Amino acid sequence: MSEESTILSVGIDIGTSTTQVIFSRLTFKNSAGYFAVPHIAIVDKEVVYKSDIHMTPLQNRVMIDGEKVRAIVAEEFRKSGYTPADTQTGAVIITGESARKENSEIVLRELSDFAGEFVVSTAGPDLEAIIAGKGSGARQYSIDYQCTVANLDIGGGTTNVVLFDSGEVIAKGCVDIGGRLVKVTPEGRVEYISDSVEKMLEADGLSLNIGDDAEYAKIYRIGEIMSDLLYRWLKGEDDRLLTAITTPGSSEFKFSKPIRAICFSGGVADCIYHPTEGSWMRYGDMGVVLGEAIRASRLFSDFRVIEAKETIRATVVGAGSYTTSVSGSTITYNRDVFPLKNIPVLKLNAAEQQECFSGHTEGLTEKLRWMQSQSDSKQLILAMKGKSNPSYIEVKRLAAVLVSALDALLPEGQPMLIVLECDMAKALGQMMMQLPTEHPRDVICIDSVQVDQNDFVDMGKPLVAGLVIPVVVKTLIFG
Repeated sequence: MSEESTILSVGIDIGTSTTQVIFSRLTFKNSAGYFAVPHIAIVDKEVVYKSDIHMTPLQNRVMIDGEKVRAIVAEEFRKSGYTPADTQTGAVIITGESARKENSEIVLRELSDFAGEFVVSTAGPDLEAIIAGKGSGARQYSIDYQCTVANLDIGGGTTNVVLFDSGEVIAKGCVDIGGRLVKVTPEGRVEYISDSVEKMLEADGLSLNIGDDAEYAKIYRIGEIMSDLLYRWLKGEDDRLLTAITTPGSSEFKFSKPIRAICFSGGVADCIYHPTEGSWMRYGDMGVVLGEAIRASRLFSDFRVIEAKETIRATVVGAGSYTTSVSGSTITYNRDVFPLKNIPVLKLNAAEQQECFSGHTEGLTEKLRWMQSQSDSKQLILAMKGKSNPSYIEVKRLAAVLVSALDALLPEGQPMLIVLECDMAKALGQMMMQLPTEHPRDVICIDSVQVDQNDFVDMGKPLVAGLVIPVVVKTLIFG
């Protein structure tokens, strides 16, 4: 059986500096046979409308002006020729200094009538790095060429970096380096200098003050300092200045494999890849000069630089889209608490999964804490591949590790949600239910479902006399 259908998806990216909207048409195909469980996948994506790049409307330095964001989105719907009734799904990604719980609530309230099933996600610095690395094409390049690729997403206030090794995230981090850390007036005077730039100026013995003439040579020197810091960061060098400008909430960028290629995304990336003529002050900041300095730095001479598929739009190309499936028939749940909506996924890699099967809790606890620091959701789904034929002892150890870590860190009353690819959910779930917990909790363990980090999952009411659970995976579609 080969059935195809299309939906219209809208994506909205609200960053520290800019806001943008994109419409994509997604094609789905059911590739299963007539007598098989449906297997629906996205087989094609076409971007059908890209909005202008808007300055993010703010009430103050960190709080979004919800009414003005709504006005931007409404105008872009009008210009695109689409209506809310035309869109079947959507996603809003809030990043940078705008990524606050209060902002996600404002946006969800203001934009709720523009699409039926928005995923609203506030991405902390680490998740923002991963999202941008997917959008730029860096992750796919690392898969295609089986190598390590670092993506540097350079925006207005920060640079988010993620290192992929054959598609797997092995390091991520964020530093306060960006194009709007020095702002200039149309008359050519300095009107803003960030704290991180002040630290760079002090370390280099330079002097620059608000109200000074924005001399190109001084601004370029700041760009050189930033470029050199990024170079040393990717080389794994210890540096007190790098430590001083590390973004709060980000991971330490530590890795053991050498970086084979680098890629740039974010607003500054356009100035790196495609320098144009005109005043360097045309955007009212140092972004153009930073791009020039990076292009002339050791980042270009000592690394293989690959072209990004998307630069400033890396975090918005595509949006929430549906890949619908059903769970396996060997599932476990102790109460019908369904439906569950918009639950973020935390996926374990092979090494992290093996630690859990071996009975070690520390790594899982650390990753759960990281996820909670990066997402404002009270719930999460813990996902892993699982094993086709695990021993009784392995399942028992895994159950004990999962219950210990999840019960300690999940808010009271939240269920323990486990999704596996391999057929082992019934045995694992039943063992988890037998273990004591500090607070009463539901256990939901399902298999035969594939999800990725940064996905969001809906679980519907059980079907076929409770034997299967319909699952909707809302994937952020990039690149």
